[in-house]
Amino acid sequence: MRDPRYDILFEPVQIGPVRTRNRFYQVPHCNGMGHVHPSAMARMRAIKAEGGWGVVCTEECEISPLSEFSPYIEARLWDKRDIPALARMCDAVHRHGSLAGVELAFNGYSAPNRTSREIPWAPSNTPVRGYDPVQARAMSRADIKQLRELHRAAALRARDAGFDIIYVYAGHDLGLPFHFLTQRNNRRTDEYGGALFNRVRLLRELIEDTRDAVGDRCAVAVRLAVDEQQGCAGLTRDSEGVEVFSMLAELPDLWDINVADWANDSVTSRFAPEGYQEAFLTGLKALTSKPVVGVGRFTSPDTMASLVRRGVLDLIGAARPSIADPFLPNKIDQGRTDEIRECIGCNVCVSGDHTSTPMRCTQNPTMGEEWRRGWHPEQVPVRRAEGRALVIGAGPAGLECARVLGARGLEVMLAEATRTLGGRVASESRLPGLASWSRVVDYRVDALSRLGNVEIYRESRLEVQDVLDIEASHVFVATGSRWRNDGLGRVLRQPLPGLENLPVFTPDDVMAGAVLPSPVVVFDDDHYYMGSVLAESLIARGVEVLYVTPAADVAPWTHNTLEQHRIQRRLLELDVTIITSHTLCSLTPYGVQAACTYTGRPRFIPAAGVLLVTSREPEQGLFDALQAEPRGVQQVIQIGDCLAPGTIAAAVYSGHRFAREFDAPPGLLRMRRELVALEDWPAP
Repeated sequence: MRDPRYDILFEPVQIGPVRTRNRFYQVPHCNGMGHVHPSAMARMRAIKAEGGWGVVCTEECEISPLSEFSPYIEARLWDKRDIPALARMCDAVHRHGSLAGVELAFNGYSAPNRTSREIPWAPSNTPVRGYDPVQARAMSRADIKQLRELHRAAALRARDAGFDIIYVYAGHDLGLPFHFLTQRNNRRTDEYGGALFNRVRLLRELIEDTRDAVGDRCAVAVRLAVDEQQGCAGLTRDSEGVEVFSMLAELPDLWDINVADWANDSVTSRFAPEGYQEAFLTGLKALTSKPVVGVGRFTSPDTMASLVRRGVLDLIGAARPSIADPFLPNKIDQGRTDEIRECIGCNVCVSGDHTSTPMRCTQNPTMGEEWRRGWHPEQVPVRRAEGRALVIGAGPAGLECARVLGARGLEVMLAEATRTLGGRVASESRLPGLASWSRVVDYRVDALSRLGNVEIYRESRLEVQDVLDIEASHVFVATGSRWRNDGLGRVLRQPLPGLENLPVFTPDDVMAGAVLPSPVVVFDDDHYYMGSVLAESLIARGVEVLYVTPAADVAPWTHNTLEQHRIQRRLLELDVTIITSHTLCSLTPYGVQAACTYTGRPRFIPAAGVLLVTSREPEQGLFDALQAEPRGVQQVIQIGDCLAPGTIAAAVYSGHRFAREFDAPPGLLRMRRELVALEDWPAP
């Protein structure tokens, strides 16, 4: 069934003493579960193995409380008590014939040690990353010796847990070995500083120590960032990056190559296309006989096969694509490439790590729910309920709801008021940089086309009597939401005074093609992507934009998706006037009256119009009317933005959850939780 063009992707690869079953390699990635929710983490990784990923790795795995990342939730191997939790993951991965890898991490000045209160270590005295009022101290030779012993001991624990591949982590400007490589972090004058040969010394010693400890049974991998994309201010591929790689080329069993920092390694699709790291990977494989894995948000099997054939990579690395579709390898193997849930590059998955919560995915609503809700990305329970289902609205929630209902075996009618399927996604994916988001619609429309028990009716706006005439037993209302035009949001809890004095627009107006006057004030009290991407769209139309936000920077929630600095830089490059820490007070015929959010000091901003990006109002009119006329309908359920406006990921999750659970028996436990075992507590 597999297309012969992709046979090369299913060849085994020898990695030191172990052998993969194919070239699909889930590189280490954070998930917000780690040591706090170990069964959830294990089940999530097991699903990847079941889906065909030949290697499945952990996230960062802390090896000592001397370097811990709280409140971020990572894996831990501090001592032997941590072995059983990670052994659970290894066993689960092995059951599906895949290899398990662990990324041992000691993060140096990147980890302020908020829980352990240990003083962080660094090559040289330096403040920690971020704004914690903490400094890392320069490591002594005794500290370096202790680090080597800690890493060796953790490698042995990892072997005992059942891991097949054990990492030495020198990537993302997070791992301490990487800090020793870079001149801006390493100002030492001893044998671990100065010339590059000396700065490489610690990384070489950790690789040798790990090989000596576990190399007869486990492969040793090195994750190395070869470029920081900072020019001469940082490590670059064409200077010391390739030189570091060449010095150590034959020492590990596997090279996992990427760029630093994490925001450069996991760029959103708004700012980088698929395969954007190829320029940093090309040519490295010729410098070593050891296999090389790399990433680039690969979703196309043609791209993957080409990378192997051209000698760029031996293994196709993926984090985000393996989250969006854990069964991507199996779908290629089974000739079902058009059924792949392609990653849209929105980085909602990344936000789980930054918010210390189980990760989620816009494309894959089962991500993070595999253990606690028992959800499988490719399997849904057979229907328990009888009767026909009607889904009203074909936005992200409605499409996912209809897809799952259909897969469960119900007869489904999906009614959309317009000609275009996709709701908000259809509109937003036409905005600058968001074209990949249309994959949310494409995947679901294609899946629905395969279900003979689902009928789609376009241009079918339904009123109450229409719904009753259909005689559906189960009605799911997914009528979405609309952006408010009165300014009410997080800061303004009442409508903005003076709305009659100035032309007022909403994001819905802009996406519908409205012509805005110039200059226009974009008031962003939403703090995600919408305000900035609309500003960019208006600039492209020749409209002068004055961007006003109560926040201290542009789109602050996008720090969680690793793109805030790129968004603000883009607006600055487009000459957008940015006014932070200000809220609107009123509108006048000649502009807006604003005020500093700290002092209340007034500021007048001349403008010909205002675009309010504040909050959305759910479209619940039909739902409310149906509640008042329940004749012949067993249940009426709101889903998606109609229930409560949120992210596209939240809408897809809502549609999936209600379609999967609407007929669950009463009292069924919907979400499992893992309880911490209490240690012995001796009397004082």
